[in-house]
Amino acid sequence: MDVNLDASADKDEAEAIATALAEHLDDRVNVYVGDAEQPAATSDPPRVPNERYDEELEPTEREERLRAEIEDIKQGGPEKYRDKLEEQGKLFVRDRLELWFGSEGRDEDGDGENDVLLFEDGRFANFDEWHESVEGSDPDDPLPADGLLTGAAKFEGRDVHFMANDFSVKAGSMAEKGVEKFLRMQQRAMKNGKPVLYLMDSSGGRIDQQTGFFANREGIGKYYYNHSLLSGRVPQICVLYGPCIAGAAYTPVFADFTVMVEGMSAMAIASPRMVEMVTGEEIEMQDLGGAHVHAEESGSADLVARDERHARRLVARLMEYLPDKADEKPPRSEPRPPARSPRGIDATIPEEPNRAYDVKELIDRVVDKGSFFELKQEYGKEIVTAFARIDGRPVGIVANQPDERAGAIFPDSAEKAAQFIWTCDAYEIPLLYLCDTPGFMAGSQVEKEAILEKGKKFIYATSSATVPKMSVVVRKAYGAGIYAMSGPAYDPESTLALPSGEIAIMGPEAAINAVYARKLDAIEDEDERAAKEQELREEFREGIDVHRMASEVVIDEIVPPSDLRDELVRRYDFYEGMEKELPDKKHGTVL
Repeated sequence: MDVNLDASADKDEAEAIATALAEHLDDRVNVYVGDAEQPAATSDPPRVPNERYDEELEPTEREERLRAEIEDIKQGGPEKYRDKLEEQGKLFVRDRLELWFGSEGRDEDGDGENDVLLFEDGRFANFDEWHESVEGSDPDDPLPADGLLTGAAKFEGRDVHFMANDFSVKAGSMAEKGVEKFLRMQQRAMKNGKPVLYLMDSSGGRIDQQTGFFANREGIGKYYYNHSLLSGRVPQICVLYGPCIAGAAYTPVFADFTVMVEGMSAMAIASPRMVEMVTGEEIEMQDLGGAHVHAEESGSADLVARDERHARRLVARLMEYLPDKADEKPPRSEPRPPARSPRGIDATIPEEPNRAYDVKELIDRVVDKGSFFELKQEYGKEIVTAFARIDGRPVGIVANQPDERAGAIFPDSAEKAAQFIWTCDAYEIPLLYLCDTPGFMAGSQVEKEAILEKGKKFIYATSSATVPKMSVVVRKAYGAGIYAMSGPAYDPESTLALPSGEIAIMGPEAAINAVYARKLDAIEDEDERAAKEQELREEFREGIDVHRMASEVVIDEIVPPSDLRDELVRRYDFYEGMEKELPDKKHGTVL
C-alpha cells in the first residue's frame, strides 16, 4: 500500500512508519513525503521463521494415491479388450491421442512439433462405479472415464476441442456420464469458437443403461442439436476408426468433414445383425457401411485414409484451409508457382467441345504447387470439389470434369457441389468455378434420382454464397449449367472466359436438331444434308462464341489462357473485402 506524509516529515520518520505499518498489515508499504514522485521509504513485512515453510516439502501419500488412480483410469478397459484392438489393427484410445497430440504424430520434417494434449475433462467419470477402492464397486466391469474422453489440445499449433471413444470400454458405447462430457465439450466450443475433432469408435448407445441419457433433455439426442448449432460456427471434423452404429453414426454425418479409414471404419443406421432381423438381408459390415460405400455411393465420406497415421495427415492438411471459426479469414501461406506452367493452359483444352480431357490438368496450371486437396473424389465425379491456394490464398474450386460423362451434372455431383459451396461460404473461403458442362443430365433415371431437387440445391447454394466468387467459362456453358456454375446472373465478382468458351441454351448439335429437324429431313441427298448441318452448326456457334458474349457485355472479360492465374490473383486481391447482403429473412427453404 502507499502512504503519503506531510512535506515536513524527514527520512527517519518515513522509514519508521513504513516498517511499523508493513509489520502490522503484513504487506509492502511505500511512504511518500510531500509531492515526491519516488517513495522516501519502502518496507516489506518481516519474514517469520516457519519450519514447514522453510523445508523442502514432497508430495504426500494423498497426492500419490491420486496419481495412481489417474494411471489406473488411463489403462482403459479390461486387458482382453485392449488386446483385441491390436488384432483389429486399431490403436488404444490413449495411444491414438499420443499420435494426434504427442511425439508420435511428429514426422521427420518436424511437423506436429507444436502439438500437445493440454488437458482432459471428466477423467473420473464413473469412478465410484468400478474402482476397487470404493465400497460396493465392481472392479470386474470397469468403466474408466465412462468410455469417452474429452478435452483440449494443440493440433498443428492450433487450439482444438476433442472427443475420443475408448473401444476397450463397452465397445466405445455411450452412456450417461460420457454423454454429459460430450455435451459440455460441444457447449464450450460454441462459446469459445475453436474447432472440434471427433475421434469416433463407438457401437452406439449403451442399451442396458439407457435410463438417464437417451430421451432426456440433456441426453444423447442433444448431441445432434448441438451439432446443428455448431454447424458453420466452428469446423467440425470427424475421423471414424471402427463400426459406428445408430446414434453414433450421426456425428460423422453432421460434421463438416468426415474421414474414414479403409477396411476399419464403417457407419450405418443399424448393425448387420439388426438389418437381418428387420429385413432378412444378410450383409457384412463393410458392405453395409464401409469406407467404399460412403466414399463412392452415399457421399457421406469426404476423405478415405489408408491407416490411422494417414488419417491424421489428411486432417492436418484439411485444417490448413480452414479458419478457427466463422467470420474469420482462412489462413494464408507463402505463395508458390503452379506445378505446371500457365502457358500450357490453352493447349490443355481441346478444340472440339465434346472431346474429353482432365480438368485437373488445367487446375495444376492455375493453383499453387502442392496445394490441390480434393474432397469426395470418388463421389459425383462429374464435378471436382477441392481446396487449393492461388498465390497463397485458400480457395474452394468447383470444376466440371469433362473426363467423366462429358462433365454433365448428375444428381450426385449437384448435391456434392451444393454441400461444398455451402461449407466454403460458411468459413469465408472464396470460390472459383471452372465451367465446362453440357448442363444438367436428362432422362428417366436421373429424374427418379431427383435431378431437379438436387440441382436446385446447387443453384441455391451458388445464389446464397456471399464470399467472393469468380466464374471462368473454360469451354461449354450450356443450359442451366451456367447458372449453377455462378454465371453472370449469379452475382459473381467476375465472369471471365477463355477463348475456347461458349455460352448457350444447348449445344450446336442439339440446337440444330431441335430447330431444323424437319428442314434437314426433307433433304434426301446425304452429302447435301451433312453439308447443311455443318453450315447451320457453324452459324449457331458464331452466335454463342464468347467474343459475341463479350461484345454484348454478358461477360466481363476474355482472358488469354496463359494470364488466367495472374488475372485471378489480381481479382481475388481486389475483391477481398467485398460486402454482400442477403434479403432480410429468417432463412431460405431450399436446403
